[in-house]
Amino acid sequence: MQRLLLAILVGIPLVWHLGLTAVAYYDAGRVGLEPPKKWAALTFFIPVIGFFIYIFERSELSYDPESDPYRDNNFNIHPSRADDTSLPSRGDNRLTADDLEDDSDDSQIDR
Repeated sequence: MQRLLLAILVGIPLVWHLGLTAVAYYDAGRVGLEPPKKWAALTFFIPVIGFFIYIFERSELSYDPESDPYRDNNFNIHPSRADDTSLPSRGDNRLTADDLEDDSDDSQIDR
């Protein structure tokens, strides 16, 4: 009974670990992440986390900046929150609420 329990407790995680390593090696060669041996070694020597590093790096291959809604540091806002004041970001040339109030005060003074 103890050998069976030991085989289960050690064998199942070991099979998963070797399986993830094999998947990383095979997939890296297929999608063009070179060299595939590097990704297999990373997955093998850093269990589980190494595989997630590989997955995140693989997802960067299909990044298209033209379809990224956040590339200009501006965020889409739900219509129910449209009246909220947004925080300016770098390179943001939008008017703030203070700028809008200053413009309305100037127009009243000019009359």
